[in-house]
Amino acid sequence: MSQLKFLLLFSLLAIGLQSCSNTESDSPAIKPQLDATAYTELLDVEYGSEERQKLDIYLPANRSTDTKVLILVHGGAWTSGQKENMNEIVDLIKAELPNLAIMNMNYRLASFGTPPFPMQIDDITLAVNFLKENKDNYVISNDIGFLGTSAGGQLSLLWSYAHDAENDVEMVASIVGPTNFTDPAYTETNEYDVFSLLAFFGLDTSTEILKTVSPYHQATASSPPTVLFYGGNDELVPNSQGDDMEAKLNELDVTHSYTFYPNQGHQFDEETIADTWVTLKSFIQIHLM
Repeated sequence: MSQLKFLLLFSLLAIGLQSCSNTESDSPAIKPQLDATAYTELLDVEYGSEERQKLDIYLPANRSTDTKVLILVHGGAWTSGQKENMNEIVDLIKAELPNLAIMNMNYRLASFGTPPFPMQIDDITLAVNFLKENKDNYVISNDIGFLGTSAGGQLSLLWSYAHDAENDVEMVASIVGPTNFTDPAYTETNEYDVFSLLAFFGLDTSTEILKTVSPYHQATASSPPTVLFYGGNDELVPNSQGDDMEAKLNELDVTHSYTFYPNQGHQFDEETIADTWVTLKSFIQIHLM
């Protein structure tokens, strides 16, 4: 799936970025006792031993142990993409929500015979644990939120609903992320050929496996507040994915926001992106900050 890009083209929302006081870009080792009064970037930090297991961390100035972390998960059909695709979102969050810490992560990519599940969920778990292990050095809270686009939206929802063993997730956002692989739009039509993709990965396509990797089937009454965005002309994600996910969250009485843009595809136009950001920013402020 193609990566949804946020564009910084709505100047009414933009404010000046904070200047960098401390930048680390070449060492995976975390230096202790970082200055909490200074804005700090830690780039290409290794959270695991694999080449793709790297992340960028942006720590706001004057942070404390109450500072929450928003984790960004890129898209790319589970087979491509990189954290740098989310850099414009990073800049936007730094400008508009300057008190948040940000973790922008890479994860291992699926390929022939190498399925995305549980590999990519395991990578998210590893990255979250890495943050916890270093929270005293970074001066941050254990409380986190997720923002994922496309395949990253599915991963963000799935981890938040089914793999957050310590209930650290305060909110999760999915932009055009698939939610239910047992959807008849996938299983009973040829319009969205998800089974060919799963077969390419070597993933069992039994109903139970499909439920296991579907946020729709993993949501519970204790799932975190969720914000969803979908387009009516999406060539990759059926309309039913957003509609059914919203219905499930209603049924479970989970706090949520659902925005459906009838004329948008898998990538939103500039006006829609601006509208998405207004809703998303408000949701983050209410539920994570």
